[in-house]
Amino acid sequence: MFKKMSTVAAILTTIASTQVSAQTFKADTKNSSIEWLAKKVTGQHNGDVKLSSGTITLGKNAITAGQFEVDMTTITVKDLTGEWNEKLLGHLKSDDFFATDKFAKATLVITEGKKASDGVYNVKGNLTIKGITKPITFPATVVVAGNNLTATSLVTIDRTLYDIKYGSKSFFESLGDKAIDNDFALTIKLVANK
Repeated sequence: MFKKMSTVAAILTTIASTQVSAQTFKADTKNSSIEWLAKKVTGQHNGDVKLSSGTITLGKNAITAGQFEVDMTTITVKDLTGEWNEKLLGHLKSDDFFATDKFAKATLVITEGKKASDGVYNVKGNLTIKGITKPITFPATVVVAGNNLTATSLVTIDRTLYDIKYGSKSFFESLGDKAIDNDFALTIKLVANK
């Protein structure tokens, strides 16, 4: 009887200590950044997009939760100017790519983040782009200093999983030097505070 009670007490103490040690941080959207890089046969383009909101919760040795929203209407092109910039930006916002008039938000919900080494976590989650949700995994480096958290990550995304097939050799033949890589990369810096 006493063993059972002490076991229950130990479990409750563990749960309580886990709950107490969990820390939730709110994204500082002004100081966070998301930079994109897309490659094609003849070169590459890059730009950024803005994080509109987000929270991340850290337990003792894991990321226990996280939810982020990106404003896709803020997408920019940084490597072109003038008319060429406007053309590419318009194309990225069109139905060929992100259809920002219909799908203004992209979201990431973290389902698990196991600590792999000091400050590095293997993150799993669900990414929604254009209303399509797919599982995603990526490494993230997280540093906590007092009430401040900084997380950095390089995330590779296969755009064709989200019905973005324009210029993909996987779906269109004879593209030649007009082919665009299926994968694009996001360099993410998250700044968050308690």
